Amino acid sequence: MSQHRPTYVELGYSGDFGLTALAEHLCSADRPAVDLPAALAVAARSADGSDGEEAVELGEDARRLLDGPLPDEVLHTVWLAAVDRVFDPADHGLDIRAWLRSLSDVSVNRLRQNRRSYVPPPVRPVRDAELCRDVVAEIRGVAADLAGACASPDLVPGLEQVVALADADVGFRLFLRALKACSVRVPKERYDRFLGLGERLGYPVAVVRDGLDVDWPPIDTTRRDTSWDFGLSLLAGNAHQDWHAGAVRREIHRVVDGDEPGQSPGTTAALLLEDALRLLHSPLSDETITTLWVAVSDGALRVDGRDWLRLVADVCEERLRESAPAYTPVVPPARVEGADLVLPEVRETALTVADRAVSPHWQPVPARKVMAALEQVVGRVDPDLGFRLFLRVLWPLSVPITPGQYERYRAIGERFGYGEHHVDEFGALVEWTA
Repeated sequence: MSQHRPTYVELGYSGDFGLTALAEHLCSADRPAVDLPAALAVAARSADGSDGEEAVELGEDARRLLDGPLPDEVLHTVWLAAVDRVFDPADHGLDIRAWLRSLSDVSVNRLRQNRRSYVPPPVRPVRDAELCRDVVAEIRGVAADLAGACASPDLVPGLEQVVALADADVGFRLFLRALKACSVRVPKERYDRFLGLGERLGYPVAVVRDGLDVDWPPIDTTRRDTSWDFGLSLLAGNAHQDWHAGAVRREIHRVVDGDEPGQSPGTTAALLLEDALRLLHSPLSDETITTLWVAVSDGALRVDGRDWLRLVADVCEERLRESAPAYTPVVPPARVEGADLVLPEVRETALTVADRAVSPHWQPVPARKVMAALEQVVGRVDPDLGFRLFLRVLWPLSVPITPGQYERYRAIGERFGYGEHHVDEFGALVEWTA
Protein backbone atom coordinates (compact mmCIF):
# COMPACT_ATOMS: atom_id res chain seq x y z
CA MET A 1 0.00 0.00 0.00
CA SER A 2 0.97 3.62 -0.38
CA GLN A 3 2.55 4.80 2.85
CA HIS A 4 -0.15 7.50 3.04
CA ARG A 5 -3.08 5.09 2.73
CA PRO A 6 -4.45 2.76 5.45
CA THR A 7 -5.19 -0.84 4.60
CA TYR A 8 -8.66 -1.72 3.41
CA VAL A 9 -9.09 -4.03 6.40
CA GLU A 10 -8.52 -1.04 8.67
CA LEU A 11 -11.10 0.85 6.64
CA GLY A 12 -13.64 -1.84 7.53
CA TYR A 13 -14.04 -3.61 4.17
CA SER A 14 -14.90 -7.30 4.25
CA GLY A 15 -15.03 -7.89 0.49
CA ASP A 16 -14.19 -6.23 -2.79
CA PHE A 17 -14.52 -2.46 -3.12
CA GLY A 18 -14.23 0.41 -5.53
CA LEU A 19 -14.32 -0.12 -9.28
CA THR A 20 -13.92 -3.88 -9.06
CA ALA A 21 -16.80 -4.21 -6.59
CA LEU A 22 -18.95 -2.31 -9.09
CA ALA A 23 -17.81 -4.67 -11.86
CA GLU A 24 -18.77 -7.63 -9.69
CA HIS A 25 -22.23 -6.16 -9.04
CA LEU A 26 -22.75 -5.60 -12.77
CA CYS A 27 -21.68 -9.18 -13.53
CA SER A 28 -24.23 -10.38 -11.00
CA ALA A 29 -27.09 -8.54 -12.70
CA ASP A 30 -29.90 -10.91 -13.63
CA ARG A 31 -29.86 -10.07 -17.32
CA PRO A 32 -27.61 -10.75 -20.37
CA ALA A 33 -26.73 -7.05 -20.72
CA VAL A 34 -27.08 -3.88 -18.64
CA ASP A 35 -28.20 -0.53 -20.04
CA LEU A 36 -26.72 2.82 -19.02
CA PRO A 37 -29.41 3.90 -16.51
CA ALA A 38 -29.20 0.51 -14.82
CA ALA A 39 -25.39 0.65 -14.69
CA LEU A 40 -25.45 4.13 -13.15
CA ALA A 41 -28.05 2.96 -10.63
CA VAL A 42 -25.79 0.06 -9.62
CA ALA A 43 -22.89 2.51 -9.28
CA ALA A 44 -24.99 4.79 -7.08
CA ARG A 45 -25.98 1.88 -4.82
CA SER A 46 -22.36 0.77 -4.61
CA ALA A 47 -21.23 4.31 -3.71
CA ASP A 48 -23.94 4.51 -1.06
CA GLY A 49 -22.49 1.59 0.90
CA SER A 50 -21.32 2.22 4.47
CA ASP A 51 -23.16 5.54 4.55
CA GLY A 52 -21.25 6.74 1.51
CA GLU A 53 -17.80 5.67 2.60
CA GLU A 54 -17.51 3.19 -0.30
CA ALA A 55 -17.85 6.13 -2.67
CA VAL A 56 -14.32 7.13 -1.67
CA GLU A 57 -12.78 4.00 -3.19
CA LEU A 58 -14.98 4.04 -6.30
CA GLY A 59 -14.00 7.62 -7.08
CA GLU A 60 -10.36 7.01 -6.24
CA ASP A 61 -10.16 4.00 -8.58
CA ALA A 62 -11.81 5.87 -11.45
CA ARG A 63 -9.51 8.88 -11.08
CA ARG A 64 -6.38 6.76 -10.78
CA LEU A 65 -7.18 5.24 -14.16
CA LEU A 66 -8.10 8.60 -15.67
CA ASP A 67 -4.91 10.26 -14.41
CA GLY A 68 -2.61 7.52 -15.67
CA PRO A 69 -1.10 7.73 -19.18
CA LEU A 70 -3.22 4.83 -20.44
CA PRO A 71 -4.62 4.66 -23.98
CA ASP A 72 -8.39 4.55 -24.24
CA GLU A 73 -8.26 1.14 -25.88
CA VAL A 74 -6.42 -0.30 -22.86
CA LEU A 75 -8.99 1.06 -20.42
CA HIS A 76 -11.82 -0.22 -22.60
CA THR A 77 -10.29 -3.69 -22.89
CA VAL A 78 -9.70 -4.23 -19.17
CA TRP A 79 -13.14 -2.85 -18.28
CA LEU A 80 -14.94 -5.24 -20.66
CA ALA A 81 -13.01 -8.20 -19.21
CA ALA A 82 -13.82 -7.15 -15.64
CA VAL A 83 -17.57 -7.10 -16.34
CA ASP A 84 -17.58 -10.07 -18.72
CA ARG A 85 -18.91 -7.69 -21.41
CA VAL A 86 -22.31 -7.27 -19.71
CA PHE A 87 -21.94 -3.48 -19.88
CA ASP A 88 -20.02 -1.73 -22.67
CA PRO A 89 -20.29 2.08 -22.36
CA ALA A 90 -19.60 2.37 -26.10
CA ASP A 91 -22.98 0.77 -26.76
CA HIS A 92 -24.56 3.78 -25.04
CA GLY A 93 -22.62 6.59 -26.67
CA LEU A 94 -19.90 6.89 -24.02
CA ASP A 95 -16.21 6.41 -24.50
CA ILE A 96 -14.39 4.71 -21.60
CA ARG A 97 -13.04 7.94 -20.14
CA ALA A 98 -16.50 9.49 -20.12
CA TRP A 99 -17.74 6.39 -18.25
CA LEU A 100 -14.97 6.66 -15.66
CA ARG A 101 -15.66 10.38 -15.24
CA SER A 102 -19.33 9.59 -14.66
CA LEU A 103 -18.30 7.14 -11.92
CA SER A 104 -16.13 9.83 -10.35
CA ASP A 105 -19.11 12.18 -10.47
CA VAL A 106 -21.36 9.56 -8.82
CA SER A 107 -18.77 9.23 -6.07
CA VAL A 108 -18.41 12.99 -5.52
CA ASN A 109 -22.17 13.57 -5.50
CA ARG A 110 -22.65 10.87 -2.88
CA LEU A 111 -19.87 12.22 -0.67
CA ARG A 112 -21.32 15.73 -0.90
CA GLN A 113 -24.43 14.41 0.78
CA ASN A 114 -22.24 13.97 3.85
CA ARG A 115 -20.16 17.13 3.35
CA ARG A 116 -21.28 19.78 0.87
CA SER A 117 -17.79 21.19 0.45
CA TYR A 118 -16.21 17.82 -0.42
CA VAL A 119 -13.52 18.05 -3.09
CA PRO A 120 -11.75 14.87 -4.24
CA PRO A 121 -8.16 14.79 -2.98
CA PRO A 122 -5.27 14.16 -5.36
CA VAL A 123 -5.07 10.54 -6.41
CA ARG A 124 -2.68 8.32 -4.48
CA PRO A 125 -1.46 5.66 -6.90
CA VAL A 126 0.38 2.56 -5.71
CA ARG A 127 3.54 2.34 -7.80
CA ASP A 128 5.95 0.37 -5.64
CA ALA A 129 8.41 -1.07 -8.16
CA GLU A 130 8.79 -4.47 -6.52
CA LEU A 131 5.06 -4.88 -6.08
CA CYS A 132 4.45 -3.90 -9.71
CA ARG A 133 6.96 -6.51 -10.89
CA ASP A 134 5.32 -9.21 -8.76
CA VAL A 135 1.82 -8.42 -10.01
CA VAL A 136 2.97 -8.34 -13.64
CA ALA A 137 4.72 -11.69 -13.15
CA GLU A 138 1.43 -13.24 -12.02
CA ILE A 139 -0.44 -11.74 -14.97
CA ARG A 140 2.13 -13.18 -17.37
CA GLY A 141 1.96 -16.53 -15.61
CA VAL A 142 -1.67 -17.03 -16.71
CA ALA A 143 -1.43 -15.03 -19.94
CA ALA A 144 -2.41 -17.82 -22.34
CA ASP A 145 -5.33 -19.07 -20.25
CA LEU A 146 -6.64 -15.58 -19.55
CA ALA A 147 -6.40 -14.34 -23.14
CA GLY A 148 -8.09 -17.50 -24.39
CA ALA A 149 -10.91 -17.49 -21.84
CA CYS A 150 -11.67 -13.81 -22.35
CA ALA A 151 -11.18 -14.01 -26.13
CA SER A 152 -9.01 -10.89 -26.04
CA PRO A 153 -5.35 -10.96 -27.10
CA ASP A 154 -5.00 -7.36 -25.87
CA LEU A 155 -6.13 -8.06 -22.31
CA VAL A 156 -2.84 -9.26 -20.81
CA PRO A 157 -0.69 -6.39 -22.16
CA GLY A 158 -3.49 -4.02 -21.16
CA LEU A 159 -3.48 -5.25 -17.56
CA GLU A 160 0.29 -4.98 -17.48
CA GLN A 161 0.05 -1.35 -18.56
CA VAL A 162 -2.52 -0.57 -15.87
CA VAL A 163 -0.17 -1.97 -13.24
CA ALA A 164 3.00 -0.36 -14.59
CA LEU A 165 1.66 3.02 -15.71
CA ALA A 166 -1.34 3.74 -13.51
CA ASP A 167 -1.68 1.78 -10.28
CA ALA A 168 -0.65 -1.65 -9.00
CA ASP A 169 -3.61 -1.82 -6.62
CA VAL A 170 -6.44 -1.28 -9.10
CA GLY A 171 -4.47 -3.22 -11.74
CA PHE A 172 -4.24 -6.30 -9.51
CA ARG A 173 -7.94 -6.13 -8.65
CA LEU A 174 -8.91 -5.75 -12.32
CA PHE A 175 -6.72 -8.78 -13.05
CA LEU A 176 -8.53 -10.78 -10.36
CA ARG A 177 -11.91 -9.64 -11.68
CA ALA A 178 -10.98 -10.77 -15.19
CA LEU A 179 -9.93 -14.20 -13.89
CA LYS A 180 -13.24 -14.54 -12.06
CA ALA A 181 -15.44 -13.17 -14.82
CA CYS A 182 -13.82 -15.44 -17.41
CA SER A 183 -13.72 -18.49 -15.09
CA VAL A 184 -9.98 -19.08 -15.37
CA ARG A 185 -8.83 -21.84 -13.02
CA VAL A 186 -5.62 -21.15 -11.13
CA PRO A 187 -3.43 -23.66 -9.27
CA LYS A 188 -3.27 -23.57 -5.49
CA GLU A 189 0.34 -22.35 -5.50
CA ARG A 190 -0.57 -19.33 -7.60
CA TYR A 191 -3.62 -18.64 -5.44
CA ASP A 192 -1.35 -18.60 -2.39
CA ARG A 193 0.82 -15.99 -4.09
CA PHE A 194 -2.29 -13.95 -4.87
CA LEU A 195 -3.15 -14.02 -1.16
CA GLY A 196 0.36 -12.77 -0.39
CA LEU A 197 -0.02 -9.88 -2.83
CA GLY A 198 -3.42 -9.07 -1.35
CA GLU A 199 -1.91 -9.00 2.12
CA ARG A 200 0.78 -6.59 0.97
CA LEU A 201 -1.94 -4.35 -0.45
CA GLY A 202 -4.02 -4.54 2.72
CA TYR A 203 -6.96 -6.39 1.16
CA PRO A 204 -9.54 -8.43 3.00
CA VAL A 205 -9.04 -12.09 2.04
CA ALA A 206 -12.38 -12.12 0.20
CA VAL A 207 -11.03 -9.75 -2.47
CA VAL A 208 -8.80 -12.58 -3.70
CA ARG A 209 -10.73 -15.66 -2.65
CA ASP A 210 -14.40 -15.01 -3.39
CA GLY A 211 -15.37 -16.10 -6.88
CA LEU A 212 -11.91 -17.31 -7.88
CA ASP A 213 -11.76 -20.79 -9.44
CA VAL A 214 -8.91 -22.53 -7.58
CA ASP A 215 -7.62 -25.99 -8.46
CA TRP A 216 -7.70 -27.22 -4.88
CA PRO A 217 -5.69 -30.31 -3.91
CA PRO A 218 -7.59 -33.17 -2.26
CA ILE A 219 -8.13 -32.80 1.48
CA ASP A 220 -5.21 -34.18 3.45
CA THR A 221 -5.72 -34.10 7.23
CA THR A 222 -1.99 -34.54 7.80
CA ARG A 223 -1.53 -31.08 6.22
CA ARG A 224 -3.62 -28.68 8.29
CA ASP A 225 -2.77 -25.44 6.42
CA THR A 226 -3.71 -23.32 9.42
CA SER A 227 -1.72 -21.17 11.81
CA TRP A 228 -4.25 -21.71 14.61
CA ASP A 229 -6.16 -24.43 16.42
CA PHE A 230 -8.24 -27.03 14.59
CA GLY A 231 -10.47 -30.05 15.13
CA LEU A 232 -12.31 -30.74 18.37
CA SER A 233 -10.16 -28.32 20.34
CA LEU A 234 -11.09 -25.53 17.92
CA LEU A 235 -14.78 -26.35 18.39
CA ALA A 236 -14.29 -26.27 22.16
CA GLY A 237 -12.55 -22.92 21.91
CA ASN A 238 -15.63 -21.51 20.15
CA ALA A 239 -18.03 -22.85 22.78
CA HIS A 240 -19.69 -20.28 25.02
CA GLN A 241 -22.25 -20.17 27.79
CA ASP A 242 -25.06 -19.03 25.47
CA TRP A 243 -25.05 -22.34 23.61
CA HIS A 244 -28.33 -24.17 24.06
CA ALA A 245 -29.76 -27.43 22.75
CA GLY A 246 -31.78 -25.83 19.96
CA ALA A 247 -28.82 -23.98 18.46
CA VAL A 248 -25.89 -26.36 18.72
CA ARG A 249 -26.14 -27.63 15.15
CA ARG A 250 -25.89 -24.07 13.89
CA GLU A 251 -22.95 -23.42 16.22
CA ILE A 252 -21.08 -26.44 14.89
CA HIS A 253 -21.77 -25.27 11.35
CA ARG A 254 -20.21 -21.90 12.14
CA VAL A 255 -16.97 -23.69 12.86
CA VAL A 256 -16.96 -26.29 10.08
CA ASP A 257 -17.96 -23.75 7.44
CA GLY A 258 -14.97 -21.58 8.34
CA ASP A 259 -12.18 -22.95 6.17
CA GLU A 260 -9.15 -20.67 6.25
CA PRO A 261 -8.00 -19.01 3.02
CA GLY A 262 -5.26 -21.55 2.35
CA GLN A 263 -7.32 -24.66 3.11
CA SER A 264 -9.01 -26.84 0.53
CA PRO A 265 -12.80 -26.49 0.97
CA GLY A 266 -13.99 -28.90 3.64
CA THR A 267 -10.65 -29.18 5.46
CA THR A 268 -11.99 -27.75 8.72
CA ALA A 269 -14.84 -30.27 8.69
CA ALA A 270 -12.49 -33.15 7.85
CA LEU A 271 -10.14 -32.31 10.72
CA LEU A 272 -13.01 -32.07 13.19
CA LEU A 273 -14.58 -35.27 11.88
CA GLU A 274 -11.30 -37.13 12.32
CA ASP A 275 -11.10 -36.07 15.98
CA ALA A 276 -14.74 -37.02 16.57
CA LEU A 277 -14.31 -40.45 14.98
CA ARG A 278 -11.15 -41.13 16.98
CA LEU A 279 -13.02 -40.62 20.23
CA LEU A 280 -16.27 -42.25 19.10
CA HIS A 281 -14.49 -45.48 18.21
CA SER A 282 -12.02 -45.38 21.10
CA PRO A 283 -12.08 -47.65 24.16
CA LEU A 284 -12.78 -44.65 26.39
CA SER A 285 -15.94 -44.84 28.48
CA ASP A 286 -18.93 -42.59 27.82
CA GLU A 287 -18.30 -40.89 31.16
CA THR A 288 -14.70 -40.12 30.25
CA ILE A 289 -15.69 -38.60 26.89
CA THR A 290 -18.41 -36.55 28.56
CA THR A 291 -15.92 -35.28 31.13
CA LEU A 292 -13.54 -34.29 28.36
CA TRP A 293 -16.09 -32.26 26.44
CA VAL A 294 -17.42 -30.47 29.53
CA ALA A 295 -13.87 -29.63 30.56
CA VAL A 296 -12.52 -28.36 27.24
CA SER A 297 -15.68 -26.32 26.57
CA ASP A 298 -15.67 -24.89 30.12
CA GLY A 299 -19.08 -26.39 30.75
CA ALA A 300 -20.68 -24.52 27.85
CA LEU A 301 -22.92 -27.44 26.94
CA ARG A 302 -23.40 -30.46 29.18
CA VAL A 303 -24.45 -33.38 27.00
CA ASP A 304 -23.66 -37.06 26.72
CA GLY A 305 -20.20 -37.21 25.18
CA ARG A 306 -20.79 -39.82 22.51
CA ASP A 307 -24.17 -38.39 21.50
CA TRP A 308 -22.42 -35.04 21.13
CA LEU A 309 -19.68 -36.53 18.97
CA ARG A 310 -22.27 -38.22 16.75
CA LEU A 311 -23.93 -34.86 16.18
CA VAL A 312 -20.56 -33.25 15.44
CA ALA A 313 -19.73 -36.03 12.96
CA ASP A 314 -23.12 -35.66 11.26
CA VAL A 315 -22.63 -31.91 10.71
CA CYS A 316 -19.07 -32.48 9.42
CA GLU A 317 -20.26 -35.12 6.95
CA GLU A 318 -23.01 -32.77 5.77
CA ARG A 319 -20.46 -30.05 5.10
CA LEU A 320 -18.13 -32.48 3.29
CA ARG A 321 -20.92 -33.71 1.01
CA GLU A 322 -21.41 -30.12 -0.10
CA SER A 323 -17.82 -28.92 -0.38
CA ALA A 324 -15.70 -32.04 -0.98
CA PRO A 325 -17.92 -34.88 -2.23
CA ALA A 326 -14.89 -36.92 -3.33
CA TYR A 327 -13.52 -37.04 0.21
CA THR A 328 -14.04 -40.38 1.97
CA PRO A 329 -13.79 -40.23 5.76
CA VAL A 330 -12.13 -43.15 7.52
CA VAL A 331 -11.92 -44.12 11.16
CA PRO A 332 -8.32 -43.22 12.03
CA PRO A 333 -6.34 -45.82 13.98
CA ALA A 334 -5.06 -45.18 17.49
CA ARG A 335 -1.62 -43.58 17.67
CA VAL A 336 1.09 -43.61 20.32
CA GLU A 337 3.88 -41.56 18.74
CA GLY A 338 4.54 -38.55 20.93
CA ALA A 339 2.83 -39.89 24.06
CA ASP A 340 6.18 -39.88 25.85
CA LEU A 341 6.34 -36.11 25.35
CA VAL A 342 2.75 -35.26 26.29
CA LEU A 343 2.10 -37.51 29.29
CA PRO A 344 4.76 -35.89 31.53
CA GLU A 345 3.22 -32.45 30.82
CA VAL A 346 -0.27 -33.65 31.71
CA ARG A 347 0.94 -35.32 34.90
CA GLU A 348 2.99 -32.32 35.98
CA THR A 349 0.00 -30.02 35.56
CA ALA A 350 -2.29 -32.50 37.33
CA LEU A 351 -0.24 -32.03 40.51
CA THR A 352 -0.69 -28.24 40.44
CA VAL A 353 -4.48 -28.29 39.88
CA ALA A 354 -5.46 -31.15 42.18
CA ASP A 355 -7.68 -28.84 44.26
CA ARG A 356 -9.38 -27.09 41.32
CA ALA A 357 -12.43 -27.74 39.19
CA VAL A 358 -13.96 -26.77 35.87
CA SER A 359 -17.10 -24.63 36.40
CA PRO A 360 -16.49 -24.55 40.16
CA HIS A 361 -19.70 -22.61 40.89
CA TRP A 362 -22.09 -24.79 38.89
CA GLN A 363 -21.91 -28.59 38.64
CA PRO A 364 -18.13 -28.60 39.13
CA VAL A 365 -15.96 -31.18 37.39
CA PRO A 366 -12.89 -31.98 39.53
CA ALA A 367 -9.60 -31.24 37.81
CA ARG A 368 -8.19 -34.63 38.85
CA LYS A 369 -10.99 -36.30 36.86
CA VAL A 370 -10.27 -34.10 33.86
CA MET A 371 -6.54 -34.80 33.92
CA ALA A 372 -7.16 -38.54 34.22
CA ALA A 373 -9.39 -38.36 31.13
CA LEU A 374 -6.67 -36.48 29.25
CA GLU A 375 -4.13 -39.15 30.18
CA GLN A 376 -6.39 -41.76 28.62
CA VAL A 377 -6.69 -39.77 25.39
CA VAL A 378 -2.92 -39.34 25.19
CA GLY A 379 -2.10 -42.95 26.01
CA ARG A 380 -4.96 -44.83 24.33
CA VAL A 381 -6.27 -42.67 21.50
CA ASP A 382 -3.93 -40.04 20.09
CA PRO A 383 -1.23 -37.86 21.75
CA ASP A 384 -1.81 -35.05 19.22
CA LEU A 385 -5.52 -34.81 20.07
CA GLY A 386 -4.75 -35.25 23.76
CA PHE A 387 -2.24 -32.40 23.73
CA ARG A 388 -4.63 -30.04 21.95
CA LEU A 389 -7.36 -30.82 24.47
CA PHE A 390 -4.85 -30.41 27.30
CA LEU A 391 -3.97 -26.91 26.07
CA ARG A 392 -7.65 -26.05 25.84
CA VAL A 393 -8.24 -27.12 29.48
CA LEU A 394 -5.59 -24.70 30.74
CA TRP A 395 -7.97 -21.74 30.38
CA PRO A 396 -10.93 -22.93 32.48
CA LEU A 397 -8.55 -24.23 35.15
CA SER A 398 -6.55 -20.96 35.12
CA VAL A 399 -3.32 -22.91 35.05
CA PRO A 400 -0.20 -20.72 35.36
CA ILE A 401 2.49 -21.75 32.88
CA THR A 402 6.19 -21.34 33.52
CA PRO A 403 8.44 -20.11 30.70
CA GLY A 404 10.07 -23.55 30.63
CA GLN A 405 6.72 -25.29 30.20
CA TYR A 406 5.74 -22.86 27.50
CA GLU A 407 8.87 -23.58 25.50
CA ARG A 408 8.23 -27.32 25.84
CA TYR A 409 4.64 -26.84 24.67
CA ARG A 410 5.90 -24.97 21.64
CA ALA A 411 8.36 -27.77 20.86
CA ILE A 412 5.60 -30.38 21.13
CA GLY A 413 3.43 -28.27 18.84
CA GLU A 414 6.23 -28.21 16.27
CA ARG A 415 6.58 -31.98 16.59
CA PHE A 416 2.87 -32.41 15.78
CA GLY A 417 2.97 -29.89 12.92
CA TYR A 418 0.89 -27.14 14.52
CA GLY A 419 0.72 -23.70 12.94
CA GLU A 420 2.86 -20.83 14.20
CA HIS A 421 0.13 -19.28 16.40
CA HIS A 422 -1.47 -22.44 17.80
CA VAL A 423 0.43 -22.59 21.08
CA ASP A 424 0.85 -18.80 21.15
CA GLU A 425 -2.85 -18.54 21.98
CA PHE A 426 -2.02 -19.75 25.49
CA GLY A 427 0.92 -17.41 26.02
CA ALA A 428 -1.20 -15.13 28.22
CA LEU A 429 -1.07 -17.83 30.93
CA VAL A 430 2.73 -17.70 31.13
CA GLU A 431 4.12 -16.18 34.31
CA TRP A 432 7.21 -14.42 33.09
CA THR A 433 9.79 -13.43 35.70
CA ALA A 434 11.22 -9.93 35.73
